[in-house]
Amino acid sequence: MDRFVVISGCSGGGKSTLLAELARRGFATVEEPGRRIVAEQLSAGGTDLPWVDLAGFARRAVSLAQQDRVAAQNRSGWVFFDRGLVDAAAALAFATGEPLDAALCAAHRSNRRVFLTPPWPEIFAGDDARRHDLTAAMAEYERLLRVYPDLGYEVTLLPKLSVAARADFLLATLGATDASDPPP
Repeated sequence: MDRFVVISGCSGGGKSTLLAELARRGFATVEEPGRRIVAEQLSAGGTDLPWVDLAGFARRAVSLAQQDRVAAQNRSGWVFFDRGLVDAAAALAFATGEPLDAALCAAHRSNRRVFLTPPWPEIFAGDDARRHDLTAAMAEYERLLRVYPDLGYEVTLLPKLSVAARADFLLATLGATDASDPPP
């Protein structure tokens, strides 16, 4: 799906803020599976939380990412994902020590270009859903920096700019001028 674009990278690097800006501009966006799972698990008193049961959390994230892709097929134009299936599959591989499910990732490809937010210590902050520290976030970032190219994706690092300038950079890189524009 060339119109499905993943924004991934370092936790606390500004992904959700960038997605909010893209949504403000009229683009379709999909919230990070992990944040939704954490909110649901905290509300229900569940244990599929990254700091309690990372493998259980990652399995849920894989499932939710797949559901997100199916739901996004009904949207027109560009669709921007805050993380997605590859991130969830990489987390599951890390949690279990098993190999990454490359076949699953290949069966559900997104745009060949994936945008990664690099570590940005000046804006990193923990919250109820992000209980890990910057060191753990950077380790995850390094894994993703290897996984995406290994799966045939072209990684573009997002520059540390204002939110509006970051959105402009991303859209210019894709050649997207309008929310309804199809991919070139």
